[in-house]
Amino acid sequence: MPDQPPSSPPPPPPPGSPYTDSVRAYYAAQPSPLVAATGIVLDARGRVLVLTTSYKAELELPGGGVEDTETPEEGLARELKEELDLSVPVGRLLAVDSRPPGPLGRSLVAHVHLVGPLTPEEASAISFPDGEVTEARWLTPEEAYEALDTRKTSRLRAALAALYSGSLAHLIDGVPQPGSPAGLDPARRAELEHAGAYDTAGHRAARPKALTAASVLFTDSAGGVLLVRPAYGDPDHWNLPGGGIDSDVGEIPRTAARREVLEELGLDLAPGRLLAVNWSHRSGYPARVRFLYDGGTLDAAALTRIRLPQTELLAWRTVPPAELRRFARPALRRQIEACLTARANPGRTLELHAGRLVAQG
Repeated sequence: MPDQPPSSPPPPPPPGSPYTDSVRAYYAAQPSPLVAATGIVLDARGRVLVLTTSYKAELELPGGGVEDTETPEEGLARELKEELDLSVPVGRLLAVDSRPPGPLGRSLVAHVHLVGPLTPEEASAISFPDGEVTEARWLTPEEAYEALDTRKTSRLRAALAALYSGSLAHLIDGVPQPGSPAGLDPARRAELEHAGAYDTAGHRAARPKALTAASVLFTDSAGGVLLVRPAYGDPDHWNLPGGGIDSDVGEIPRTAARREVLEELGLDLAPGRLLAVNWSHRSGYPARVRFLYDGGTLDAAALTRIRLPQTELLAWRTVPPAELRRFARPALRRQIEACLTARANPGRTLELHAGRLVAQG
Protein backbone atom coordinates (compact mmCIF):
# COMPACT_ATOMS: atom_id res chain seq x y z
CA MET A 1 0.00 0.00 0.00
CA PRO A 2 1.55 3.36 -0.95
CA ASP A 3 2.23 5.90 1.82
CA GLN A 4 2.67 8.87 -0.50
CA PRO A 5 0.05 10.83 -2.47
CA PRO A 6 -0.50 9.39 -5.97
CA SER A 7 2.03 10.62 -8.51
CA SER A 8 -0.43 10.70 -11.38
CA PRO A 9 -1.98 14.10 -12.09
CA PRO A 10 -5.55 14.74 -10.98
CA PRO A 11 -8.21 14.17 -13.63
CA PRO A 12 -9.19 17.19 -15.73
CA PRO A 13 -12.00 19.29 -14.30
CA PRO A 14 -15.44 19.12 -15.90
CA PRO A 15 -16.42 21.95 -18.24
CA GLY A 16 -17.27 25.08 -16.30
CA SER A 17 -15.46 23.93 -13.13
CA PRO A 18 -14.45 26.85 -10.85
CA TYR A 19 -11.23 25.06 -9.84
CA THR A 20 -8.00 26.17 -11.50
CA ASP A 21 -5.12 23.81 -12.23
CA SER A 22 -3.16 25.24 -9.30
CA VAL A 23 -6.02 24.68 -6.86
CA ARG A 24 -6.45 21.11 -8.04
CA ALA A 25 -2.71 20.43 -7.80
CA TYR A 26 -2.65 21.84 -4.26
CA TYR A 27 -5.36 19.46 -3.02
CA ALA A 28 -3.89 16.50 -4.91
CA ALA A 29 -0.61 16.96 -3.00
CA GLN A 30 -2.11 17.21 0.50
CA PRO A 31 -1.39 14.49 3.09
CA SER A 32 -4.44 12.33 3.64
CA PRO A 33 -5.36 9.02 5.24
CA LEU A 34 -4.44 5.87 3.40
CA VAL A 35 -7.53 4.13 2.06
CA ALA A 36 -8.07 0.39 1.99
CA ALA A 37 -10.94 -1.85 0.96
CA THR A 38 -11.72 -5.19 2.62
CA GLY A 39 -14.04 -7.87 1.27
CA ILE A 40 -16.17 -10.11 3.47
CA VAL A 41 -16.35 -12.91 0.90
CA LEU A 42 -19.02 -15.48 1.72
CA ASP A 43 -19.96 -18.79 0.13
CA ALA A 44 -23.43 -20.29 -0.16
CA ARG A 45 -23.07 -21.86 3.31
CA GLY A 46 -22.26 -18.57 5.02
CA ARG A 47 -18.58 -19.36 5.44
CA VAL A 48 -15.94 -16.61 5.30
CA LEU A 49 -12.93 -16.59 2.97
CA VAL A 50 -9.67 -16.20 4.94
CA LEU A 51 -6.26 -15.93 3.25
CA THR A 52 -2.67 -16.91 3.97
CA THR A 53 -0.27 -14.53 2.24
CA SER A 54 3.37 -14.64 1.27
CA TYR A 55 4.19 -11.38 3.04
CA LYS A 56 2.52 -11.64 6.48
CA ALA A 57 2.49 -14.25 9.23
CA GLU A 58 -1.09 -13.52 10.33
CA LEU A 59 -4.15 -14.48 8.31
CA GLU A 60 -5.86 -11.84 6.18
CA LEU A 61 -9.25 -10.98 4.77
CA PRO A 62 -9.31 -10.27 1.01
CA GLY A 63 -8.58 -6.72 -0.12
CA GLY A 64 -5.85 -4.13 -0.07
CA GLY A 65 -4.94 -0.52 -0.68
CA VAL A 66 -6.92 1.78 -2.93
CA GLU A 67 -4.67 3.24 -5.63
CA ASP A 68 -4.56 6.54 -7.50
CA THR A 69 -8.09 7.73 -8.27
CA GLU A 70 -9.88 4.45 -7.54
CA THR A 71 -12.96 4.31 -5.40
CA PRO A 72 -12.90 1.71 -2.59
CA GLU A 73 -15.25 -0.47 -4.64
CA GLU A 74 -12.96 -0.30 -7.66
CA GLY A 75 -9.89 -0.99 -5.54
CA LEU A 76 -11.47 -4.06 -3.96
CA ALA A 77 -12.61 -5.40 -7.32
CA ARG A 78 -9.06 -5.01 -8.64
CA GLU A 79 -7.55 -6.74 -5.59
CA LEU A 80 -9.96 -9.67 -5.90
CA LYS A 81 -9.01 -10.11 -9.54
CA GLU A 82 -5.27 -9.76 -8.98
CA GLU A 83 -5.01 -11.95 -5.89
CA LEU A 84 -7.77 -14.53 -6.43
CA ASP A 85 -8.67 -14.28 -10.12
CA LEU A 86 -12.17 -13.51 -8.88
CA SER A 87 -14.40 -11.30 -11.05
CA VAL A 88 -17.61 -10.75 -9.09
CA PRO A 89 -19.56 -7.63 -8.12
CA VAL A 90 -18.53 -5.80 -4.97
CA GLY A 91 -21.61 -5.64 -2.77
CA ARG A 92 -22.93 -3.16 -0.28
CA LEU A 93 -20.90 -1.27 2.30
CA LEU A 94 -20.97 -3.05 5.68
CA ALA A 95 -18.54 -1.05 7.80
CA VAL A 96 -16.09 1.83 7.87
CA ASP A 97 -13.04 1.41 10.13
CA SER A 98 -10.71 4.32 10.91
CA ARG A 99 -7.25 3.50 12.26
CA PRO A 100 -4.93 6.06 13.88
CA PRO A 101 -1.38 6.36 12.52
CA GLY A 102 0.65 3.17 12.79
CA PRO A 103 4.29 2.32 11.95
CA LEU A 104 4.04 4.11 8.58
CA GLY A 105 2.91 7.31 10.28
CA ARG A 106 -0.32 7.51 8.30
CA SER A 107 -3.89 7.04 9.42
CA LEU A 108 -6.02 4.53 7.51
CA VAL A 109 -9.68 4.41 6.51
CA ALA A 110 -10.90 0.94 5.53
CA HIS A 111 -14.19 0.34 3.73
CA VAL A 112 -15.58 -3.15 4.33
CA HIS A 113 -17.85 -4.56 1.63
CA LEU A 114 -19.87 -7.72 1.16
CA VAL A 115 -18.77 -9.96 -1.71
CA GLY A 116 -21.05 -12.86 -2.66
CA PRO A 117 -22.34 -15.25 -1.55
CA LEU A 118 -20.27 -16.98 -4.23
CA THR A 119 -21.75 -19.85 -6.18
CA PRO A 120 -19.96 -23.22 -5.82
CA GLU A 121 -18.55 -22.70 -9.32
CA GLU A 122 -17.14 -19.26 -8.44
CA ALA A 123 -15.64 -20.56 -5.20
CA SER A 124 -13.97 -23.53 -6.87
CA ALA A 125 -12.43 -21.30 -9.56
CA ILE A 126 -10.39 -19.23 -7.08
CA SER A 127 -6.66 -19.24 -7.87
CA PHE A 128 -3.59 -17.18 -6.92
CA PRO A 129 -2.24 -15.59 -10.11
CA ASP A 130 0.10 -12.97 -8.59
CA GLY A 131 1.54 -15.19 -5.84
CA GLU A 132 0.67 -12.81 -2.97
CA VAL A 133 -1.87 -15.33 -1.64
CA THR A 134 -0.65 -18.85 -0.96
CA GLU A 135 -3.77 -20.42 0.52
CA ALA A 136 -7.49 -19.65 0.79
CA ARG A 137 -9.69 -21.30 3.38
CA TRP A 138 -13.43 -21.23 3.97
CA LEU A 139 -14.13 -20.92 7.70
CA THR A 140 -17.33 -20.60 9.67
CA PRO A 141 -17.61 -17.15 11.29
CA GLU A 142 -16.73 -18.70 14.67
CA GLU A 143 -13.64 -20.38 13.21
CA ALA A 144 -12.62 -17.12 11.54
CA TYR A 145 -12.95 -15.23 14.83
CA GLU A 146 -10.51 -17.69 16.39
CA ALA A 147 -8.05 -17.59 13.48
CA LEU A 148 -7.82 -13.84 12.80
CA ASP A 149 -6.09 -11.23 14.93
CA THR A 150 -8.11 -9.09 17.34
CA ARG A 151 -8.63 -6.12 15.02
CA LYS A 152 -9.71 -8.21 12.04
CA THR A 153 -11.98 -10.33 14.24
CA SER A 154 -13.72 -7.23 15.55
CA ARG A 155 -14.05 -5.87 12.02
CA LEU A 156 -15.51 -9.16 10.77
CA ARG A 157 -17.97 -9.43 13.69
CA ALA A 158 -19.21 -5.90 13.11
CA ALA A 159 -19.48 -6.39 9.34
CA LEU A 160 -21.53 -9.58 9.71
CA ALA A 161 -23.74 -7.89 12.31
CA ALA A 162 -24.33 -5.09 9.79
CA LEU A 163 -25.07 -7.62 7.05
CA TYR A 164 -27.70 -9.53 8.98
CA SER A 165 -29.30 -6.46 10.57
CA GLY A 166 -29.39 -4.58 7.27
CA SER A 167 -27.35 -1.76 8.77
CA LEU A 168 -23.84 -0.26 8.87
CA ALA A 169 -21.04 -0.42 11.44
CA HIS A 170 -18.91 2.58 12.47
CA LEU A 171 -15.53 1.45 13.83
CA ILE A 172 -12.38 3.12 15.12
CA ASP A 173 -9.38 0.78 15.25
CA GLY A 174 -11.79 -2.13 14.92
CA VAL A 175 -13.96 -1.07 17.88
CA PRO A 176 -17.68 -0.28 17.28
CA GLN A 177 -18.46 3.25 18.41
CA PRO A 178 -21.31 4.14 20.79
CA GLY A 179 -23.55 5.44 17.99
CA SER A 180 -22.76 2.58 15.58
CA PRO A 181 -26.02 1.20 14.12
CA ALA A 182 -24.46 -2.30 14.02
CA GLY A 183 -21.78 -4.25 15.84
CA LEU A 184 -22.09 -2.61 19.27
CA ASP A 185 -22.54 -5.17 22.06
CA PRO A 186 -26.08 -4.88 23.52
CA ALA A 187 -24.70 -4.93 27.06
CA ARG A 188 -22.39 -2.02 26.23
CA ARG A 189 -25.29 -0.13 24.63
CA ALA A 190 -27.40 -0.62 27.76
CA GLU A 191 -24.51 0.56 29.93
CA LEU A 192 -24.17 3.74 27.89
CA GLU A 193 -27.93 4.34 27.94
CA HIS A 194 -28.13 3.96 31.73
CA ALA A 195 -25.17 6.30 32.16
CA GLY A 196 -26.87 8.97 30.03
CA ALA A 197 -23.91 8.93 27.65
CA TYR A 198 -25.92 9.14 24.43
CA ASP A 199 -26.97 12.22 22.55
CA THR A 200 -30.24 11.99 20.62
CA ALA A 201 -28.67 11.12 17.27
CA GLY A 202 -26.40 8.42 18.69
CA HIS A 203 -29.18 6.86 20.73
CA ARG A 204 -31.52 6.70 17.74
CA ALA A 205 -28.81 5.15 15.55
CA ALA A 206 -27.80 2.50 18.09
CA ARG A 207 -31.28 1.33 19.08
CA PRO A 208 -32.45 -2.01 17.58
CA LYS A 209 -34.69 -1.75 14.52
CA ALA A 210 -37.72 -3.82 13.46
CA LEU A 211 -39.18 -4.64 10.05
CA THR A 212 -42.94 -4.18 9.75
CA ALA A 213 -45.43 -5.78 7.38
CA ALA A 214 -49.18 -6.01 6.85
CA SER A 215 -51.11 -9.04 5.56
CA VAL A 216 -54.75 -9.77 4.84
CA LEU A 217 -56.66 -12.99 5.50
CA PHE A 218 -59.19 -13.75 2.75
CA THR A 219 -61.32 -16.87 2.56
CA ASP A 220 -63.56 -18.27 -0.15
CA SER A 221 -67.19 -19.30 0.34
CA ALA A 222 -66.06 -22.78 1.48
CA GLY A 223 -63.72 -21.39 4.15
CA GLY A 224 -60.50 -21.93 2.17
CA VAL A 225 -57.69 -19.47 2.91
CA LEU A 226 -56.33 -17.44 -0.02
CA LEU A 227 -52.56 -17.94 -0.42
CA VAL A 228 -50.12 -16.60 -3.00
CA ARG A 229 -46.96 -18.23 -4.31
CA PRO A 230 -43.99 -15.83 -4.53
CA ALA A 231 -41.61 -15.64 -7.46
CA TYR A 232 -38.73 -15.11 -4.99
CA GLY A 233 -37.35 -17.17 -2.12
CA ASP A 234 -38.58 -20.73 -1.63
CA PRO A 235 -41.36 -21.40 -4.18
CA ASP A 236 -42.67 -24.32 -2.08
CA HIS A 237 -43.81 -21.96 0.68
CA TRP A 238 -46.89 -19.86 0.07
CA ASN A 239 -47.81 -16.58 1.78
CA LEU A 240 -50.78 -14.47 2.70
CA PRO A 241 -51.31 -11.44 0.45
CA GLY A 242 -49.40 -8.50 1.89
CA GLY A 243 -45.95 -7.03 2.28
CA GLY A 244 -43.75 -4.43 3.88
CA ILE A 245 -45.04 -1.18 5.33
CA ASP A 246 -43.43 1.89 3.77
CA SER A 247 -43.13 3.64 7.13
CA ASP A 248 -40.41 5.95 5.82
CA VAL A 249 -43.03 7.79 3.74
CA GLY A 250 -45.63 7.81 6.52
CA GLU A 251 -47.61 4.73 5.49
CA ILE A 252 -49.60 3.08 8.30
CA PRO A 253 -50.30 -0.68 8.53
CA ARG A 254 -53.90 -0.52 7.31
CA THR A 255 -52.97 1.60 4.29
CA ALA A 256 -50.11 -0.77 3.48
CA ALA A 257 -52.45 -3.77 3.62
CA ARG A 258 -54.82 -2.18 1.10
CA ARG A 259 -51.97 -1.13 -1.20
CA GLU A 260 -50.40 -4.60 -1.15
CA VAL A 261 -53.72 -6.31 -1.95
CA LEU A 262 -54.19 -3.97 -4.91
CA GLU A 263 -50.63 -4.53 -6.15
CA GLU A 264 -50.64 -8.31 -5.65
CA LEU A 265 -54.22 -9.29 -6.47
CA GLY A 266 -55.53 -6.36 -8.49
CA LEU A 267 -58.40 -5.95 -5.99
CA ASP A 268 -59.02 -2.58 -4.34
CA LEU A 269 -60.57 -3.71 -1.05
CA ALA A 270 -60.47 -1.93 2.28
CA PRO A 271 -59.22 -4.27 5.04
CA GLY A 272 -61.60 -5.20 7.82
CA ARG A 273 -60.72 -5.32 11.50
CA LEU A 274 -57.29 -6.12 12.89
CA LEU A 275 -57.24 -9.81 13.81
CA ALA A 276 -53.73 -10.17 15.25
CA VAL A 277 -50.29 -8.65 15.62
CA ASN A 278 -47.41 -11.13 15.35
CA TRP A 279 -43.87 -10.58 16.64
CA SER A 280 -41.02 -12.82 15.50
CA HIS A 281 -37.32 -12.63 16.17
CA ARG A 282 -34.14 -14.42 15.10
CA SER A 283 -30.90 -13.66 16.87
CA GLY A 284 -28.75 -11.20 14.94
CA TYR A 285 -31.57 -10.11 12.64
CA PRO A 286 -34.14 -7.31 13.03
CA ALA A 287 -37.38 -8.29 14.70
CA ARG A 288 -40.37 -8.66 12.38
CA VAL A 289 -43.81 -7.30 13.23
CA ARG A 290 -46.82 -8.31 11.12
CA PHE A 291 -50.29 -6.75 11.30
CA LEU A 292 -52.93 -9.24 10.13
CA TYR A 293 -56.27 -7.91 8.90
CA ASP A 294 -59.57 -9.58 8.06
CA GLY A 295 -60.26 -9.36 4.34
CA GLY A 296 -63.61 -11.15 4.58
CA THR A 297 -65.02 -13.71 2.18
CA LEU A 298 -64.39 -13.43 -1.56
CA ASP A 299 -67.17 -14.78 -3.75
CA ALA A 300 -66.56 -16.50 -7.08
CA ALA A 301 -66.86 -13.23 -9.01
CA ALA A 302 -64.20 -11.55 -6.87
CA LEU A 303 -61.84 -14.51 -7.22
CA THR A 304 -62.09 -14.37 -11.01
CA ARG A 305 -60.99 -10.71 -10.93
CA ILE A 306 -57.63 -11.57 -9.32
CA ARG A 307 -54.70 -10.45 -11.45
CA LEU A 308 -51.17 -11.30 -10.29
CA PRO A 309 -48.01 -9.26 -10.98
CA GLN A 310 -45.98 -11.88 -12.83
CA THR A 311 -42.62 -10.54 -11.66
CA GLU A 312 -43.63 -10.98 -8.00
CA LEU A 313 -46.20 -13.78 -7.74
CA LEU A 314 -46.49 -17.04 -9.65
CA ALA A 315 -49.91 -18.32 -8.58
CA TRP A 316 -52.75 -18.10 -6.08
CA ARG A 317 -55.06 -20.68 -4.59
CA THR A 318 -57.46 -21.22 -1.71
CA VAL A 319 -56.48 -23.86 0.82
CA PRO A 320 -58.79 -25.59 3.34
CA PRO A 321 -57.53 -24.93 6.88
CA ALA A 322 -56.88 -28.65 7.38
CA GLU A 323 -54.38 -28.59 4.47
CA LEU A 324 -52.40 -25.49 5.46
CA ARG A 325 -49.51 -27.65 6.67
CA ARG A 326 -48.74 -28.58 3.05
CA PHE A 327 -48.34 -24.99 1.88
CA ALA A 328 -47.37 -22.65 4.74
CA ARG A 329 -44.35 -22.60 7.01
CA PRO A 330 -45.19 -23.54 10.62
CA ALA A 331 -44.99 -19.96 11.96
CA LEU A 332 -47.27 -18.63 9.20
CA ARG A 333 -49.67 -21.56 9.59
CA ARG A 334 -49.97 -20.78 13.31
CA GLN A 335 -50.67 -17.12 12.51
CA ILE A 336 -53.39 -18.08 10.02
CA GLU A 337 -55.02 -20.49 12.47
CA ALA A 338 -54.93 -17.83 15.19
CA CYS A 339 -56.54 -15.32 12.83
CA LEU A 340 -59.31 -17.77 11.98
CA THR A 341 -59.93 -18.13 15.72
CA ALA A 342 -59.98 -14.34 16.16
CA ARG A 343 -62.37 -13.98 13.23
CA ALA A 344 -64.80 -16.30 15.01
CA ASN A 345 -64.57 -14.10 18.15
CA PRO A 346 -65.65 -10.59 17.10
CA GLY A 347 -64.00 -7.80 19.04
CA ARG A 348 -60.90 -9.78 19.97
CA THR A 349 -57.45 -8.95 18.59
CA LEU A 350 -54.71 -11.48 19.35
CA GLU A 351 -51.14 -10.80 20.42
CA LEU A 352 -48.86 -13.44 18.89
CA HIS A 353 -45.20 -14.40 19.16
CA ALA A 354 -44.05 -16.56 16.23
CA GLY A 355 -47.70 -17.41 15.69
CA ARG A 356 -48.32 -18.50 19.28
CA LEU A 357 -50.71 -16.67 21.57
CA VAL A 358 -48.92 -14.55 24.18
CA ALA A 359 -50.23 -15.25 27.66
CA GLN A 360 -51.87 -12.20 29.20
CA GLY A 361 -50.41 -11.11 32.51
